Amino acid sequence: MSGDAGLKCVATIEARMTSTRLPGKVLMPAGGKPLLQILIERLRRAPCLDGIVLATTENSTDDPVVALGHAMGVSVFRGSEDDVLGRICDALRTTQADICVEVTGDCPLIDPRIVGEVIREFLKTKDRHSYVSNSDPHRSVPAGLDVQVFWAKALYQLDAETIDPEDREHVSYGFYRPESGSRWTPRFIAHPSCAGAEELLVTLDYAEDYTMIKQLHEELSVTSPVYGATDIIRWVRAHSDLQQRCQAVRMSCAR
Repeated sequence: MSGDAGLKCVATIEARMTSTRLPGKVLMPAGGKPLLQILIERLRRAPCLDGIVLATTENSTDDPVVALGHAMGVSVFRGSEDDVLGRICDALRTTQADICVEVTGDCPLIDPRIVGEVIREFLKTKDRHSYVSNSDPHRSVPAGLDVQVFWAKALYQLDAETIDPEDREHVSYGFYRPESGSRWTPRFIAHPSCAGAEELLVTLDYAEDYTMIKQLHEELSVTSPVYGATDIIRWVRAHSDLQQRCQAVRMSCAR
């Protein structure tokens, strides 16, 4: 258990093969392993975490995702492709989780230490804050190191109350959307290891991201299999040409 009054803390990973921008991205290889395997291995090192559930879809195209989850011994849940909020809630129910750590398949380089920091901050303030994050709209980490921690029961309430398509697609958006006011008292935290690096990208959305992430992982994992945020930030800044390509593709797609 998380070490806090027997509360069970479970990480959910949203992953599917049918990404419109980069199909099959979660199983693309880096250093001889699928990126989803790398994500699971890194997440397993996070302190205070009691389990992982891979939340994928019922589509046959996601059978390989399910197979990887089973091979790695993590829980797997299959649900709606479009209603991601409902899928995550049902996945949490199967694990009897009290606390959810939301992670997406777009974040294969997740830092276990940062995950632990967000969980600990949630546990410290759980009586006042239903949701703790380092992500948007008050980002304090490079995109790709995002962690959101919240009460599972609070997410079940959101699930029961909302039919808004944005809530159904973006899972925890209801906790911090402006219309929610102070209902959930969301809290956003910073990490000293990421100070000043909030604008960097290590998230997997485009082919350019994959090129960078693959090279980063293959180079850093040779000397340090458990490399963290500081190592990632240093590497990305030393390879500004790759980072610029990742930034440029987003600018061109936004036009």
